[in-house]
Amino acid sequence: MKRKMLVAEISALVIVFTASLGASAAWAQAAAGSPAGAQSAGTGDASELAETKAQLGNATMKLLDAQKTLHDWAEVARYREANAKLAAPAAGEKRVVFMGDSITDMWAEARFGGFFPGKPYVDRGISGQTTPQMLVRFRPDVIALGAKAVVILAGTNDIAGNTGTMTLEEIEGNLQSMAELAKANGIRVVLSSVMPVSDYGRRDGKALNMTRGRPPAKILELNAWIKKYAAEHHEVYLDYFSATVDDAGFLKRELSEDGLHPNLAGYAVMAPLAEAAIAKALKK
Repeated sequence: MKRKMLVAEISALVIVFTASLGASAAWAQAAAGSPAGAQSAGTGDASELAETKAQLGNATMKLLDAQKTLHDWAEVARYREANAKLAAPAAGEKRVVFMGDSITDMWAEARFGGFFPGKPYVDRGISGQTTPQMLVRFRPDVIALGAKAVVILAGTNDIAGNTGTMTLEEIEGNLQSMAELAKANGIRVVLSSVMPVSDYGRRDGKALNMTRGRPPAKILELNAWIKKYAAEHHEVYLDYFSATVDDAGFLKRELSEDGLHPNLAGYAVMAPLAEAAIAKALKK
């Protein structure tokens, strides 16, 4: 179904792309046809050409993105080279892999203080990803790296429908599958709560609504399942939610600029919680 959707999207973009090319060609022909045409093209039609070029550029970018997704939906190639260069764990090293979406992906950025300097932790987050995508790349990005533990933070993009509508049961099933794969390979599992979101953020002076696509009630329901599953299967539950939620049930204003992603202060809250959860998991 997802592949059919992508094919349809690419087809639609090709139509836009072709139409834009046709408009540009028509403008050029009109401009070259006569002095009057050239004069007209040089005035009112100039803005139309600029708009057409902008549409063409946008269509081209979307087309390239859609083609990339179609060829590597789970983005397995994102870390292929890095994985190949990563040395096997040293004797006694307890490597920990963080599997997740943009919240994990961005953690490695210098502006957030770096990703646990000096620790044998490996960041394998990919922005925008959902649990089915993570499940596909779980073997190359976690198991094959010789991890002793994995920290899984996923679900917010599933709720938002980044790869299509998903039920909570489907999200839970993917989380369970990743946990089972890890356990089958002797990897300790840390299951993280989905973080709260808020509508406090602003971009370019405009308010950002994060709760519309990620209803707090759904986040609470998914977190209740994650906590219960972790307890029943002797996994570690990493509760980011309780440490980052305000009295209104939203992500604390001071911990995020956009109401979804942690800022420096947000990651400062998360880091010691992750460290404690990892230490607990490795003792099991």
